[in-house]
Amino acid sequence: MKQVCYFETLLNLELFEQILTQDGDIALSRIDRDMSNSEVDKVLSSIHGYHTRGNQSLIPKRYIIEKNFLQRCPNLLAVSTGGAGYDSIVVENCTEAGVLVTNQAGLNAEAVAEHALAMMLSLTKKITQVNAAMRRDPDLERYHFRNNDMFGKTLGIVGLGQIGARVAHICKTAFGMDVMAVHPRITPEQAIERNARLVDFTELLEQSDFVLVSCGLNDETRGMFGDNEFERMKSSAYFITIGRGGIHDEEALTRALTAGEVAGAGLDVWLQEPPPHDHPLLSFENVLASPHTAAMTHESAQKAMTGAAEQWRQIMNGEFPPRCVNPKAWPHYAERFEAIMGHPPTGNPG
Repeated sequence: MKQVCYFETLLNLELFEQILTQDGDIALSRIDRDMSNSEVDKVLSSIHGYHTRGNQSLIPKRYIIEKNFLQRCPNLLAVSTGGAGYDSIVVENCTEAGVLVTNQAGLNAEAVAEHALAMMLSLTKKITQVNAAMRRDPDLERYHFRNNDMFGKTLGIVGLGQIGARVAHICKTAFGMDVMAVHPRITPEQAIERNARLVDFTELLEQSDFVLVSCGLNDETRGMFGDNEFERMKSSAYFITIGRGGIHDEEALTRALTAGEVAGAGLDVWLQEPPPHDHPLLSFENVLASPHTAAMTHESAQKAMTGAAEQWRQIMNGEFPPRCVNPKAWPHYAERFEAIMGHPPTGNPG
């Protein structure tokens, strides 16, 4: 029996388990943070696949997938996250160990893109501020809530992956926006295909009316937005992030909002999720906040859980997974797969 284990919770466990186990050759188990090390080790010692959360801040340190964790899983062939992010996994350690890393990139792109767009519209139209004012102020002066159009403005996207590209397409086609982007691993031609033009980071900060962070957290992006970056932005610009907590310095953003260096912010990601209710950023009327819920639509959950379960079936059957993060691991992985499963894998990265 092939063994797949998941950590704590899934958005749609029933659907995931139904698809995963439909042929009766895969068993599903669960571990959580309250289990003892001995209980966890008993489960990990036999699993072939491990499904976890992608956000490192939501996982206890002992469940971060790195060398020590991998040593507890001698038969582990692959690890996967439920969304696009995978900062809870040290990919280099997995590649060295011959373990494939996969995610669900693209399956929640529509939900997250719509969430980012909703934040952009709500901020520039001052919808949350005027809605609150109408409920508390009997002498509301509506002219105090004059706002701006999005049409024709400039959007700067940090990370032009599937989510960023979807936002770019909507903003360019629906709002006639000039879309610029920074992304270290695509060409200018590829950026144009994704409805944006590549620029350097400084130009993006200085020229954008909206700055959208839609990249993952890694050594390149950690602390990417601090005091200097917020100072470079237009005082009329909005900062929106659906990327990861830790890419922007929360204290620096608090200072920038206090000083009027940016017009407002839309924040779906935090260092601590959810953030404490007395977090300084939650005291600003021009900050729109959500606790990392951009991808949590019913439609997105169905697509992600279906895609994840089907990908796990492909992996357990020896096929090359469609959303593999580290294809360089394949040669070592193929050797381990044959030794563990008794037959070579049928797929290949090519």
